[in-house]
Amino acid sequence: MKMSKRWVEKITTFFIKIIKAVIVGFLLVGITTYGWMPSPPSNPNAVLDRDLPRRLEDTVRVLSEDIGPRNYASYQNLNKAADFIKSSFRGMGYNPEEWVYDIDGKTYRNIVVGTNKSFTGEHIIIGAHYDSCFNPGADDNASGIAGLLELARMLKKPDLKVPVMFVAFTNEEPPFFMTGQMGSAVFVRALKESSVKVKAAVILEMIGYYPDGLFSQKYLPLLGPFYPNKADFVAIVGNFASRGVVDFLDNDFKRHQYFPVCALIAPSFVPGINFSDHWSFWQEGYPAVMITDTAYLRNKNYHTATDTVTTLDYEKMAKVVLGLKESIVRLSKE
Repeated sequence: MKMSKRWVEKITTFFIKIIKAVIVGFLLVGITTYGWMPSPPSNPNAVLDRDLPRRLEDTVRVLSEDIGPRNYASYQNLNKAADFIKSSFRGMGYNPEEWVYDIDGKTYRNIVVGTNKSFTGEHIIIGAHYDSCFNPGADDNASGIAGLLELARMLKKPDLKVPVMFVAFTNEEPPFFMTGQMGSAVFVRALKESSVKVKAAVILEMIGYYPDGLFSQKYLPLLGPFYPNKADFVAIVGNFASRGVVDFLDNDFKRHQYFPVCALIAPSFVPGINFSDHWSFWQEGYPAVMITDTAYLRNKNYHTATDTVTTLDYEKMAKVVLGLKESIVRLSKE
């Protein structure tokens, strides 16, 4: 019997409510696990490498100011950024490789180095994208690349039981965002075709913006009442398949590190949860997390011409990078 239009609408509305309830349930699991105020850091006054904030700022300045907008439409600048990253890796004693692919007759480059000479076996991967969204891109994502380079510097000598691969990704921004032409998507497919196993992928996506005024932090729907209103923390974001990595990094930051942290797990399809290169790893079933200052949820300069080098806090950024370095060393031994 043919159903009336009214019944079709009722059934559709019912199923939409069910889907919304499932999403809310998943979010509540993440909230009850990780929500409320971040624990104060155990070493807030730890003595940092005094040159670390300066090096971070220098890298952000080169990418966002000396080079400027860098993407498919500013192809020459995109290549300048890739060359700068390669040169920086070489200066640390690495031998960078280019994992290249073509789009419409142009060659795009992921820049890859590792703590061992072979890219086979199990690895921890630390990644960040170096392109920007038609703007200077200081926080998005010169800050991530600055953190990537400093982690590569600091993790070159420690005795790691699982080697680390450092990757500077191209083409994270539109029009390639969340498509198979993202640099990270191409890279992850290459991993699948090789014998590389991924213990964890840690993606740095905007790690330099930390205002501490009341209500400086905004959230996705439902999350606001359960998290701090000041944007003076770094976030660890993962899906349920990556929960083990989220748990480890969250606990390790809180137990040993130098900066407040909040964590969240949620379904991969929730908008905002999947907005960076970790999405590419999730697509292929690899555990991956995003380390972020929460981007547009706090940074008013997101994807605008005002995302400049002077807007970031390099002292706080240095504490995030140092804390992450210590956690990666311990993660490699788990």
